Amino acid sequence: MSPNKAVTATPTPFAARTTVEQVEEGLALAPKFDADGFIPCVTTDANTGEVLMLGYMNGEALQRTVATGEAHYWSRSRQCLWHKGSTSGLVQEVVEMRIDDDQDAVWLRVRVVGSGASCHVGYRSCFYRSVELGGPSGGPARLVFTESRKSFDPKAVYGDAPNPTQL
Repeated sequence: MSPNKAVTATPTPFAARTTVEQVEEGLALAPKFDADGFIPCVTTDANTGEVLMLGYMNGEALQRTVATGEAHYWSRSRQCLWHKGSTSGLVQEVVEMRIDDDQDAVWLRVRVVGSGASCHVGYRSCFYRSVELGGPSGGPARLVFTESRKSFDPKAVYGDAPNPTQL
């Protein structure tokens, strides 16, 4: 089954993309998914504006997020629909959802239930390291931690669940 296919036979809440004016200035949600059926989603903390993560949604994930007010994504590593927090309890409650001008990217402003963390590694944000600019030439760029401690212990939260990071 392709990732953009809904499991249940529910009508799509998305409008057809008919004109540039309709997409850019209209009032109907008419998302443009990429060739693999995904749309990128930037997720930020509703209070601080901090970037928490970048995920991808397929049609069903976008539809469920709109319907439930909780963030759903498509896990490319696990190849399944993913309700953020279903395992960890760190549910992302959507405060606001925006779509960009040509409707090919989503921005969620969320409140995270529990510790306020969103990263499966245990940090608050998935962007817990910065890239040192102007680093050494000829070698890999150096990373610097921007968060000094983890918000939770991943082993205690996830137990023996497989790590979603793929090499």
